[in-house]
Amino acid sequence: MLSVKPTLNNPTEDSFRDRLATVGAQGERKWVFAHKPNGVFYNARTYVSWFFFALFFSLPFVDYNGHPLFLFNIPAAKFIIFGKIFWPQDFFIFGLTMVTFIVFIILFTSAFGRLFCGWVCPQTVFMEMLFRKVEFLIEGDGAEQKRLKEMPWTNEKIAKKTGKHIAFFVLAFVIANFFLSYIIGRKALWHIMTEPIEEHFAGFTSIILFSSVFYGVYAFFREQVCTVVCPYGRLQSVLLDKNSMIVAYDYQRGEPRGKFTKAENSGLGACIDCHQCVKVCPTGIDIRNGTQMECVGCTACIDACDSMMAKINRPQGLIRYVSENNLAENLPLKFTNRMRFYTALLTTLLVILATLLMTRKDIDATIMRTPGMLYQERGSDSISNLYNIKIANKTINNIPLGLRIESDHGTIEVIGGTIIPVKKEEECSGNFFVVLPKEALHNRKTKLKIGLYEGNKQIDVLSTNFLGPNDRN
Repeated sequence: MLSVKPTLNNPTEDSFRDRLATVGAQGERKWVFAHKPNGVFYNARTYVSWFFFALFFSLPFVDYNGHPLFLFNIPAAKFIIFGKIFWPQDFFIFGLTMVTFIVFIILFTSAFGRLFCGWVCPQTVFMEMLFRKVEFLIEGDGAEQKRLKEMPWTNEKIAKKTGKHIAFFVLAFVIANFFLSYIIGRKALWHIMTEPIEEHFAGFTSIILFSSVFYGVYAFFREQVCTVVCPYGRLQSVLLDKNSMIVAYDYQRGEPRGKFTKAENSGLGACIDCHQCVKVCPTGIDIRNGTQMECVGCTACIDACDSMMAKINRPQGLIRYVSENNLAENLPLKFTNRMRFYTALLTTLLVILATLLMTRKDIDATIMRTPGMLYQERGSDSISNLYNIKIANKTINNIPLGLRIESDHGTIEVIGGTIIPVKKEEECSGNFFVVLPKEALHNRKTKLKIGLYEGNKQIDVLSTNFLGPNDRN
């Protein structure tokens, strides 16, 4: 699984790890007591997380034309993105969007490794920038957490453990409510929260379920989400190459490792084997052993190593963002043929997706002749056909829809009135007759174009066939 580079203690042989860093030889869970990072990258990630939290907790309150800016109502198959409503008829657009996103992930990972995981993945942001900070505040740093776990159940331990888990569940409850607001909307969530439980039992159950899941993930499952559940880490072996930018240890400069000495000709590398990079790692790995599946690129090890190098007056950057080729041969980051192919493919998909979004119709309608019915004689000079129309209104406005034949002859008779009222965000159906004079019919089937109008504004034009008595020459 992992080839470990030779070290001062093991100069000639490679060793291999065939299990996760957080799993013991007998399959038991090895709890990670990560120390609190501190440094330039950690501060930058903190600012990024503030921006993420601002978006996550504010977007449910942003409305556009009376509707949420974003809504992903999976049970109702209704999605709102930037105020634009998408229905089941638009699912092919979501399918293409997912393919585009996957290609983007492949391209991005090929070039920049797991930068997404370490900086903007919700799992990492919530775990490291919210729950972990609360844990540091209540239980102390990693060493204090380990001491607390090993000590007997005193009043101090009971108070700290109880306080932490209460705080974790409150945070999980808040996150669950906001998460649910993206699914059912802020107003529906408010009804669940303020009205009797028996009137919204399913919604209340959903809140408790989401809260429990988030609490379980951040209080107990933690980094296992990234190493066991998320497939992204396991895909690294096929997504990364030697030109990908990763968080890596400079073994050329760092080896062989040894304790710090002021002697100039000690024969040792720059790494003083202080294990600070290991102590701050939230997934429990030693970055000096090379690229590993568990590494999420969080840069905590970079800050820890830079801090130690600064204290002993040695150059920083022993652990840094770099490619394998850069480490081995001092080559710059290279735009490979594979990356060019992914870029071209991604550009093509983005153009197709943008075209579909721009040409997407707000009114989606289908017209077909009523099954099982032939034409109808209208006196001695006219023929009529009965049609069914199904209309989906994807807008947030009620539309009185009128029908017109896009030719100089013939009329349309809507059953039940002169227009078809289409309510906002709903689907409806109707029936109408198309009446044509016999002299306009030259074949048994005549092509027709029927225009859909809102007042005098043409919305769409649909094609259909009109059935006549016999071929006319």
